[in-house]
Amino acid sequence: MAFPHRLDAPELPDFSMLKRLARDQLIYLLEQQHEVDKLYKVENKPAVSSSEQLCFLVRPRIKNMRYVASLVNADKLAGRTRKYKVIFSPQKFHACEMVLEEEGVYGDVSCDEWAFSLLPLDVDLLSMELPEFFRDYFLEGDQRWINTVAQALHLLSTLYGPFPNCYGIGRCAKMSYELWRTLEEEEDGETKGRRPEIGHIFLLDRDVDFVTALCSQVVYEGLVDDTFRIKCGSVDFGPEVTSSDRSLKVLLNAEDKVFNEIRNEHFSNVFGFLSQKARNLQAQYDRRRGMDIKQMKNFVSQELKGLKQEHRLLSVHIGACESIMKKKTKQDFQELIKTEHALLEGFNIRESTSYIEEHIDRQVSPIESLRLMCLLSITENGLIPKDYRSLKTQYLQSYGPEHLLTFSNLRRAGLLTEQAPGDTLTAMESKVSKLVTDKAAGEHRARVAPSLARVPSSHNRQSTPGGRE
Repeated sequence: MAFPHRLDAPELPDFSMLKRLARDQLIYLLEQQHEVDKLYKVENKPAVSSSEQLCFLVRPRIKNMRYVASLVNADKLAGRTRKYKVIFSPQKFHACEMVLEEEGVYGDVSCDEWAFSLLPLDVDLLSMELPEFFRDYFLEGDQRWINTVAQALHLLSTLYGPFPNCYGIGRCAKMSYELWRTLEEEEDGETKGRRPEIGHIFLLDRDVDFVTALCSQVVYEGLVDDTFRIKCGSVDFGPEVTSSDRSLKVLLNAEDKVFNEIRNEHFSNVFGFLSQKARNLQAQYDRRRGMDIKQMKNFVSQELKGLKQEHRLLSVHIGACESIMKKKTKQDFQELIKTEHALLEGFNIRESTSYIEEHIDRQVSPIESLRLMCLLSITENGLIPKDYRSLKTQYLQSYGPEHLLTFSNLRRAGLLTEQAPGDTLTAMESKVSKLVTDKAAGEHRARVAPSLARVPSSHNRQSTPGGRE
């Protein structure tokens, strides 16, 4: 994300253009091409509609295709004839069409595509919203989303000019870059001569740095995501936050002034900030008491609405903080952070392993337990076979044998593995060892180079008496 408070921060591109472009494409597809007049959320239940045409806007997933096929077959059994249209976003896959064919409805359904690959979540944040990417590529080896990434890069360069610098780490990043360059070459000349609005592009594979994703989040936005799950830039706060019997959906971006000021703050500082904010807000309300009629009119027309909105958001975020605090206190968050620090620093490994075992036995959280086990595995370059078997057995006893597949998948993804025989170096020790070896090799080269420089070359050597040089 950008840092607008920095004096040297460049001006941000207008990413709202992406939203307008996607909206216009969708309106064209739904209204002009298919005459859609009403929208329903796709749910795992029969569609109640009297329309003669059903249009499905879905992700290209197998379960969605089976749902569409079940609706078509249900209409056939009822003797009802309708037109069916499936619009895939962000792209259409042949596998989805094969499922429709297997279900016997391919001839009854027509397919289209809505190439919406980038979702602007904030003024400085874009997301592809592809949660299945990691599993498909890093676990299954499925490369179908590479094209989607390349198309997204191509769209950015088309709208905001060519990228002067592009950097990448990882195999996936390399393939995405090469495919994107191919797309650029096919449409050569479109972006030439334009002033670039984006200076640098960084493509990083997730498996380059698993550790960051496995560590606990300690800033407010991260803890909101951990506790309530942020989806597409919004979060659903339940009754425990709203202090009512209704849930509230809140958009988390820079337009929320309260959230924007605390999103990157360490959680320990958030309560103090919100308390001060509440006092300031109350002081602004209290200004009404000494106003005359004209001042009161201006206050009501210009400030009151904004103050009420800020007061509502402040109340919501205070409720969210209280819920987070209750959950983290129950989980002994301080001890969790302490264990993570020990793992990252490579100290007290036996104590950390004992903490993970206790965490599993207490059944605090199945996800948290797996996350700690993966962090231990990655920082230690794999678990000792004895520890791996012990932790796995305890986890299966606590959470059920259905997680055998989970352990298999984590092993395949390289997140939870056993140390190979003879491999006793931790990940940190391996890196330090490599640095020491590289440094020693560099020093050796530095010593040898001057010596080589002093040795005369063969064509400059002079013969000495006795045939010796």
